[in-house]
Amino acid sequence: MEVRVFSTDHAFAPAEAPDNEDHAALDEDYVLTPAFVEKVVDAADDGDGMRLRSLLEDLHPADVADLMGFLTAEHRAVVVLWLPPELLAETLPELDDGIREEVLERVPHGTLAEALQELDSDDAAAVVEDLEDDQRERVLAAMPEVERAAIESSLGYAEESAGRLMQREVMAAPQFWSVGDTIDHIRKQGDDLPELFFDIYVVDPVNRPVGGVAISALLRAARSARLTDLMEPVNEIAVDQDQEEVAYIFEKYHLISAPVVDAGGRLVGQITVDDIVNIIQEENREDILRLAGVADEDRGSSVAEIVRGRVPWLAINLATAALGASVIGLFEGTIQQIVALAVLMPIVSAIGGNAGTQALTVTVRALATRELNSANATRTFLRELLVGMANGLILAPLIGVAAGFWFRDENWKIGLVIGAAMILNLLVAACIGVLTPLTLSKLKFDPAVSSAVFVTATTDFFGFLIFLGLATLVLL
Repeated sequence: MEVRVFSTDHAFAPAEAPDNEDHAALDEDYVLTPAFVEKVVDAADDGDGMRLRSLLEDLHPADVADLMGFLTAEHRAVVVLWLPPELLAETLPELDDGIREEVLERVPHGTLAEALQELDSDDAAAVVEDLEDDQRERVLAAMPEVERAAIESSLGYAEESAGRLMQREVMAAPQFWSVGDTIDHIRKQGDDLPELFFDIYVVDPVNRPVGGVAISALLRAARSARLTDLMEPVNEIAVDQDQEEVAYIFEKYHLISAPVVDAGGRLVGQITVDDIVNIIQEENREDILRLAGVADEDRGSSVAEIVRGRVPWLAINLATAALGASVIGLFEGTIQQIVALAVLMPIVSAIGGNAGTQALTVTVRALATRELNSANATRTFLRELLVGMANGLILAPLIGVAAGFWFRDENWKIGLVIGAAMILNLLVAACIGVLTPLTLSKLKFDPAVSSAVFVTATTDFFGFLIFLGLATLVLL
């Protein structure tokens, strides 16, 4: 059998600018080049709409969205007016939330209504959700009744639920159909079907899914074959299920698509893997930002929004730092007699803070991926405790010997004190790094939001207390 191999070099080559004198819009890493961004800026400054359209019309919507992030608000206002409706429609769901809200304010409601008709219902609902109430009413009023009803129905579900995430366009077939019946139906429906679908859901007479047939299986089967003979069980998603749970189901069972059902088990839509990739990236991004005590920021966030998101956590850190300083105040007399302690005590707290953050990060990730629960919590805790002990036994001799030689003229025992304090604080760091997110999760709080503050505060407090307490007992 002859096997033909087709080159994909052209399909994945960086997009070229429309005319010969321009360089490629993307570099070898698929990032917009500074030269191309400068060309867009120059065209926007000159008000050259035709030039802008020629530069942008061959770009992928994701690259147009990336370009918007590099531009100022003034340049975005010009560029968005020259995007063809179809390209504008596909670009809007790709934009950062802050930039999308700003862009939507610039687009006439008639143009926006036309653009939204090019999108699947889930993407259109995500865009309409960001509109102000009066603008939303005008845009929906300008849309055909069918598309308007689909968007309004999606917006009726809770945020971050499967109902809000799903697309209502879905390919379903009754149980008695054959492969030939299904293929003929697909060809007749044309644009009425989802733009992209991977499975055909077989439904019973009351529209409840009883199985699914992959497109690949359908195309390989004879026309006379019954769908019920080809179908496989499907993982049904409840319409009110949280999007994080949906992402977990997709990841665990390696799904490409899944049917969404209402309270009665009837098929109301589908969720595809492209939506899940966005959810996973969004959740990971939020967790990373929250671990640092930072709000959900993007390239479109203003200075005021960023400050409002960061100041509360910095204020909490200020309070916890004052708590650590109060411990130092308790041992003021000891520090006055042995000045070397002031030099060494930040080392103990810093190492403890880093170790606690390591344990915290691993635990939060395990909770997010559901690798950690009550069944293995004790084992995880003991493992991190042993890791903390091992790290302490490795690092303590190093800092102990160094401190002993460094301050041997004052008191060589200071090396023993800092070594013992480091071991004990690393044990504290391991405990607090695991127990804090576990406790917050048990109390139904997001462990990624505030765990880092508790961990650093605890390791600082106990690091100073243990080190200065041991120094008082041993050296004085």
